Amino acid sequence: MNESVKQVQQILKDRGHDLGKAGPKKDGVDGDAGDRTWKAILAELGGNAVIAPKAPGAGPAPSGFAPSGKCIGLIHSFEQCRLASYPDPGSADGNPWTIGWGSTGSDIKKGLTWTQKQCDDRFARDIGTFSAGVAKAVQGSKTSQNQFDALVSFAYNVGLGALQKSTLLKRHRAGDFTGAAAQFGLWNKNDGKVMKGLVRRRKAEADLYQG
Repeated sequence: MNESVKQVQQILKDRGHDLGKAGPKKDGVDGDAGDRTWKAILAELGGNAVIAPKAPGAGPAPSGFAPSGKCIGLIHSFEQCRLASYPDPGSADGNPWTIGWGSTGSDIKKGLTWTQKQCDDRFARDIGTFSAGVAKAVQGSKTSQNQFDALVSFAYNVGLGALQKSTLLKRHRAGDFTGAAAQFGLWNKNDGKVMKGLVRRRKAEADLYQG
């Protein structure tokens, strides 16, 4: 059982989605994102709805602070789903190993294979975690939906810790949106090398942020 998935499931249930009864194959609010959970998530995103759980201790997130379909689409367009683990193409040692929709972690190692469902389940869990983290990071600052979406995509790629320490976030929280947008393009390197894919992603995020 995963608590982040369970929080998302509870939100979906509260919104009227039939997740069935809890259990390995019955789905429900059980922390295991099965077919019913994923179908409900896709239904919500198709309507540009929001599904991210509240970060622990963050207090109530302001209205709209969760990813829209634009955010999911941007992330998916750059990550693209892969069912077998692969090394980071830009790092000298190949770390971190990655799988699915750009998923990384201590459980992702060389030789790992997942089903499409496993990839989708992990993404559902991770997007909730990153969305809650970004919502907490921008708490109390003026933030549009597009800005939030761009920041979630950015954090999903570079990590919440990097976002929290970044000048980008500092300028956003100060209301310097032009300065914040200019910061995206600086995050285009891996192991000191400029990566074309990161250049394109940062531009897409900056464009969305300013949209």
